[in-house]
Amino acid sequence: MIQEITLRQTLPRVFEGMEHDSPVRDSHIWLQEVSFTRGGFYLIEAESGTGKSSLCSFIYGSRGDYRGTIEFDGTEIRNNSIDRWCELRTHSLAYLPQEMQLFPELTVEENIEIKNHLTRHRSPQWIRRTLERLEIGHKLRVPAALLSVGQQQRVAIVRALCQPFDFLLIDEPVSHLDARNNDMVASLIAEEAQAQGAAVIATSVGNKINLAFQSVIKL
Repeated sequence: MIQEITLRQTLPRVFEGMEHDSPVRDSHIWLQEVSFTRGGFYLIEAESGTGKSSLCSFIYGSRGDYRGTIEFDGTEIRNNSIDRWCELRTHSLAYLPQEMQLFPELTVEENIEIKNHLTRHRSPQWIRRTLERLEIGHKLRVPAALLSVGQQQRVAIVRALCQPFDFLLIDEPVSHLDARNNDMVASLIAEEAQAQGAAVIATSVGNKINLAFQSVIKL
């Protein structure tokens, strides 16, 4: 279980030499000390090109091209073994990347089952019920390539929730959704996070997701 994620003087390598320029100068994340606590809802507001996706990738451990430190409960994440990362990504860290990373040739059901097979966290009934809730239940056996981008985003959200988590990282989670679907997705995410006592860290160009964020931080 992860109780707290802390960034200390963290800066993407691509921004080195730009410490006195925007976006680094005005950031409340880069080159600062900031903590995210389990149970909180955090919105990271940022313009394009300021490092939203990088921040999520750094915390998830899929990228390490930064200076400074990132700690889980006081432990530097660079020291994590591969086995430890696998454990964290199965039980503690859920991630919805902006690119969604669905397999286009696989059906909606198959894309979700790849994740659920690893975690054994959701029943087939929960998956079908949740897809119906997001109004894509009829797409269960349709290849992802034949879905609209908004439908793909909803599938990726369901897949991301097919695991236990202490922190849910979501990068531009509703960028392709209209207001109605935004409301449905936000309600689902809030319910699942609260049920697990988990935190949500969402990035967005402005507050586009209708969650009740306790903290809004400018990246």
